[in-house]
Amino acid sequence: MTDDTGGVLSKPYRALSIGIVSVVLLIAFEATAVGTAMPIAARELDGVALYAFAFSGYFTTSLFGMVFSGQWSDRRGPLGPLATGIALFGAGLLLSGTAATMWLFIAGRAVQGLGGGLVIVGLYVVVSRAYPEHLRPSIMAAFAASWVVPSVVGPLVSGTVTEHLGWRWVFVGIPVLVLAPLALALPAIRRTASGPVDPDAPAAGFDRRRIRLALGISLGAGLLQYAGQDLRWLSVLPAALGGAVLVPAVLGLLPKGTYRAARGLPSVVLLRGVAAGSFVAAESFVPLMLVTQRGLSPTMAGLSLAVGGATWALGSYVQSRPAMEPYRSRLVAAGMVLVAAAILAVPTVLIESVPVWIVGVAWAFGCFGMGMVIASTSVLLLRLSPPADAGSNSAALQISDGLSNVVLLAAGGAAFAALGGGTVGAGHGAGEATGSHPAAFVAVFVPMAVVALIGAWVGTRLQGARVPDAAAVPAADETGVVVTDVVTDVRMDVLSDAASDVRTDARADG
Repeated sequence: MTDDTGGVLSKPYRALSIGIVSVVLLIAFEATAVGTAMPIAARELDGVALYAFAFSGYFTTSLFGMVFSGQWSDRRGPLGPLATGIALFGAGLLLSGTAATMWLFIAGRAVQGLGGGLVIVGLYVVVSRAYPEHLRPSIMAAFAASWVVPSVVGPLVSGTVTEHLGWRWVFVGIPVLVLAPLALALPAIRRTASGPVDPDAPAAGFDRRRIRLALGISLGAGLLQYAGQDLRWLSVLPAALGGAVLVPAVLGLLPKGTYRAARGLPSVVLLRGVAAGSFVAAESFVPLMLVTQRGLSPTMAGLSLAVGGATWALGSYVQSRPAMEPYRSRLVAAGMVLVAAAILAVPTVLIESVPVWIVGVAWAFGCFGMGMVIASTSVLLLRLSPPADAGSNSAALQISDGLSNVVLLAAGGAAFAALGGGTVGAGHGAGEATGSHPAAFVAVFVPMAVVALIGAWVGTRLQGARVPDAAAVPAADETGVVVTDVVTDVRMDVLSDAASDVRTDARADG
């Protein structure tokens, strides 16, 4: 990255590198800052009962956005989906930041998620087209580094802005900041990565079956989330419809045997979803609990999670050591036990005599476990994937990740609302605690800890699969892209060695 004579900052790549890394940096900052501002936004909009929906709405639409962006990028180049995605991402932020009701806020998050899905895939297609192979590890390392700093300073900045200017500025300020790096990157993208891969080849049509399946996942997950938040007997109808749409779509996109944790690749895909879903669902409620139950300011509540960025990277580094390779299955199981223990420890602060710093310590250990688990699932996926299947298998990993986020957030949100969590008062003070519903929070954290423990068992199923003789070289699937989850995967590569970095080039779109 520092080699100006031929690195990613040399003259041919400088504008493109600075532009796309800056876009990733701002998206990363937004992703880490939202959790800090969300409790105040939900209370002001009288929407604490829909708190989980504000998170899962983003994941739901991003699943479809990733699939569609992959096909769009493959057939017409990444410029279109990138520009459209940035526009939708900014529009969603503005809609959420100016929303007068919680449902409008959630709609903004959904628009933002669709844009985010388009952007994530588009950026990685740009890397695959615009940079020669020997420079890709450098630009991927820059992407990874772009997540580490926001994970530490994002909650602090977001909390300070929320306290002094209001939560709305966390949302409306970022679109303006994206304009400068986008203006820098787009001309370079147009010059180096626009158009189809082979301009002389006949234009390929979109894979309509895959798009229908992705749409089915998003629609089904959204209906389940809505049913979980609207706790009336009539909610059985959208829940049943959501399940009827979701199940066949999932079965069509995930490896056979995933749902029963078949040994090898299916268990890898399942573990990724179990780990990501339990962790994200629990983490989403931590700031809300600290603000409403312990009276912390948004800044302090956000800081309780800040150290996790560093320990996540440390966990990724530990799993990348060659000495750990024979013990990868045990390492994964131990990581999930750490995650479960962290989730169980967090709600102890509902007891007034327990100091709030326990949350920071517990979450540091949980993030360390996640660093080991998430990195290992990516490594194992490529090891167990023949070259021809690496892309589609990586896509399945991404779908498992995003879908579990939605489903477990829906379950956690429903339990939270059912036990009175939604009646937390709509106080307007940044640090004003207005209500006490400890059982509602316990109903979120304890089940997620149980799910994490199930993940420890799934980790024991990773052994015993046949490893392909050929090296699992990343290959594009029908969507034509190799990309996985940026939000969870990319930030753990920053301390990994070259062997771990190779897998970052195997990120497949959902």
